[in-house]
This record gives sequence, structure tokens and C-alpha cells, in this order.
Amino acid sequence: MKCLVTGAAGFIGSHLCEELLHRGHTVVGLDSFIPYYPRPRKEANLAGLAGHPQFHFLELDLRHHDLDAHLEDVEVIFHLAAMPGLTRSWTDFDLYQNCNLTATHRLLEASRNLRLLHRFICISTSSVYGRYASGDETLPARPISPYGVTKLAAENLCRAYAEEHGLPLVVFRYFSVYGPRQRPDMGYYRFIDAMLQGHPVTVNGDGLQVRGNTYVNDAVAATLTALDAPLGELYNVGGGETANVWEVIAKLESILGCRAQIRRDAARPGDQRITGADTGKLQRHLRWQPRVGLDEGLARQVAWQRSFLLRQAA
Repeated sequence: MKCLVTGAAGFIGSHLCEELLHRGHTVVGLDSFIPYYPRPRKEANLAGLAGHPQFHFLELDLRHHDLDAHLEDVEVIFHLAAMPGLTRSWTDFDLYQNCNLTATHRLLEASRNLRLLHRFICISTSSVYGRYASGDETLPARPISPYGVTKLAAENLCRAYAEEHGLPLVVFRYFSVYGPRQRPDMGYYRFIDAMLQGHPVTVNGDGLQVRGNTYVNDAVAATLTALDAPLGELYNVGGGETANVWEVIAKLESILGCRAQIRRDAARPGDQRITGADTGKLQRHLRWQPRVGLDEGLARQVAWQRSFLLRQAA
């Protein structure tokens, strides 16, 4: 199939592009390189895709650029592009609204008359559930951050297009994805980076926040099941293994063979207290199972970050 991946230069998007190509699909990757973190890191995410005969990259901004000419013959759209992160969403709401809602609206408008479109996969987040995001897809959506609000609004906009225009929609909500290429603002990246460089690890709040952890390859494998998913369905994507901040730090200490220096800081506004995906529906409908446990996944991320630091120092 010919697939469009928005946010293709990002953490998860670049892994998704690689797996689609591995499975024989043609991939159009789209990204605007919004400077949420340095552009060279995103360009490095695409390094493994450069020169692949079935990959074509477009540097386009969904908020501004004309999209019609680039969607011709597209059969599947994986919509991952978004402005992520909790903290900045409190101080720059317009950016989150434009990237997460306006951009989605423009993509939907460009998509609704595509004659070959088989699936439109909207990628969302456990943040839409709110402070206590532990359960299945029937859990009420009560976001407690502007980021979560804009992501839920984008979901609802997609559903409106599915109802009114027959958009072949499937929605996935990711729970705490980690692994190689993780964004540098994310917790596990920051913990590992600090420990590798002998710096203090900053723990926000009491450190008892619990996360349901999803290794990036498992998230990608789940996302690809959308090609055969029933239209209109919503699925949680989680690795099935939860841990609080102190438990994760202890695991990293074991992997790295050193003690973490801890620096305490205030809790982040809008931070979730507990997340844990019940993925029974995804397993029943599409026979997906997570394969990478937290210890193995963290070890892989540590190895990647160590290699990244060595390359930077060279």
C-alpha cells in the first residue's frame, strides 16, 4: 500500500516508517521540523530511511501548506504529527491548538475525498483520560492538561469526519512509549542521560507516579494492526508493565551499574498520577501482544543513548 506518515521524523514516526518499508509498503513521510527539540536529532531519525527507493520525504507544515497534490493515490494515513508535552501546553496554548487541532482539520479536509483511502489512523494519547488513566477504552475522557484537551479534540474532529463523510477511521491511544530515539524531554531519556553523564536525576513530585510502559517496537506493531481493524474502533496501546519513577530509576541503576544522584523538584501541572492500559480489546480484535518487557526495553534505550553520546563526543 501507499502510506502517508505525518510526524515521520519523530521518535515513533521514524520507527513506523522503517517497519512499513520493511513490510513492503511505499511510504510518504511528512514532517515540518517544529523546533520542539533540535532539528539535527530529527534528521538523524531519518538517516536509516535515506535513499530507500520506496520512501519519499516531504518537509511540509500541515497548518499552512497545500496538501492535495501530495495525497494522490494514498491508501493509508497514519496521523502522528502533533505538538507533544505537558508543561509547555500551559504557556503556549495557541501552538498546541494549531498543531494538534487546526493541522488535523486541514489534513482531514484534504483526505475526505481520497478515492483510494483504506484507513485513516489517528494516533492519540493516554493523556485524554486524565489524572487516573488505568483501564480500558470505556474509561471517561477527562484530560487535565491543555495538551490532553487538544488531543481529545483532534480525536473528536476525526470522529465527526467519520460520521459525516465516511472517513475510514481507527483511533489508537498510546501509553508512555519509550525506547531508542525517545524525545530528549521525556522522563526516561532525561534519567538515562543524566546518569550517563554523572549529573543529578531530577524527580518531579513524590516520584510515585505510575506509568504503563510501551516499548516503541510494540507500539509500532500495534499501530500496523490498524490496516485490518474494524472501522470506527478505538484501541489502547500499552505494554502491560507498570512502574513508578523510583522503580524505573532502580532498574536503570542496575543496568548502568551506578547509583543515581537525585534532585527533587515540584510536581508538573497536569501530570498524570497513574496510567496503565487495559489492552484486552486490541488483543481480542487483532491478536496483538506486547513482546518487549521493561527491563529489556530500558537496556536497549540505554545502549542507544550511550552510543548517541559517544557519536556526539567524537
